[in-house]
Amino acid sequence: MQRLILVLVLLVSVVGNAYASEPLLVEKQSFSFENYTTVGGETIPEVTIGWESYGELNAAKDNVILITHFFSGNSHAAGKYSADDALPGYWDSIIGPGKAIDTNKYFVISSDTLVNAFANDPNVITTGPASINPETGKPYGLDFPVVTIRDFVNVQKRLLESLGIEQLHAVVGASMGSLQALEWSVAYPDAVERMVSVIGAGAMDAWTIMALEHWARPIKHDPNFNGGDYYDGEAPLTGVASTLAMITQQAMHPVIMNMRAPKPEVLPEAALESVLNSTPVLDYLFANSLARAPLADGNHILYLVRANQLFVAGHQGDLASGLANVKAKTLFLPASNDLLLQPYLAKQAADILTEQGKAPQYEEIEGLWGHLDGLFSIPSKADTLKAFLESE
Repeated sequence: MQRLILVLVLLVSVVGNAYASEPLLVEKQSFSFENYTTVGGETIPEVTIGWESYGELNAAKDNVILITHFFSGNSHAAGKYSADDALPGYWDSIIGPGKAIDTNKYFVISSDTLVNAFANDPNVITTGPASINPETGKPYGLDFPVVTIRDFVNVQKRLLESLGIEQLHAVVGASMGSLQALEWSVAYPDAVERMVSVIGAGAMDAWTIMALEHWARPIKHDPNFNGGDYYDGEAPLTGVASTLAMITQQAMHPVIMNMRAPKPEVLPEAALESVLNSTPVLDYLFANSLARAPLADGNHILYLVRANQLFVAGHQGDLASGLANVKAKTLFLPASNDLLLQPYLAKQAADILTEQGKAPQYEEIEGLWGHLDGLFSIPSKADTLKAFLESE
């Protein structure tokens, strides 16, 4: 699976790099501040997140595009940390000189979220349950306050303010990033000129909340979970690996999964010998997840799940009330074959905005990848995105 994703990211990068002969080199930076109060009213004494930028901030500081990342992603949206890196950032096909999000025109900035799933990745900087609580000198564990998508947005706003940025030309995000992008336009309507939601939603419905809970349960039931207090012992890696495997499967459409996975054997000998034995099909799904699990943190994943489960843009009783605040031009790009955040979730938000007289744009991304079309098939909407960003 990891090799497959590597090949695909490289392929879409080649498409985008038709405009640029040299890789965009970027550097991870860190931002910290003290005493952040969450939506739930709890205070986090110290907050630190990582961020990256591409392009140059103009003198007026009005050419800023904020990129908000997906559930298992981070701030590495484009470029490479060094020329010999195998992988560029996840949206390198559309971010860079001459690309849809043109770094010759725009200052593009992206940040790690609070409680980033891959807290142990050396390229991720995030405050969350694995961080040291300054009051105890030990990791927070489940003493860390529950955070919401609005909290992710508020922390990003503090980052932008530290750079003297008060206005966003656009905020663009995929999946969980689309929730943040929409929440930006609701929470800070005067600061956001354009909002792009890719493979996203305006609110979580009962079906999607239930689907997300399946990501949490394997971690909660891992014998090593210990009520979230596992930092002095063995991490719940079996549960984390199962969660990552489930995320991978739900993010892919059956058509592409069946094309890529080994063809199921008829009555394989090992499977007949014991229900505890694996098969090549199962190995295909779980091998990569087992390899990635040590970079993730179980508690962080649980907090991300909860932030997504709680999402309704604006948190004002119903979606329409939240969207009433939106002043930005909006573009919704769900994926037709998405089985995770299904297109009706984006359509619901777009329809409400239409009813409110706000003329949202809505186009579906066509492809075989399902939810992952928001990453692998996004070049097909490059012209639409470029035109939207340049519109008056």
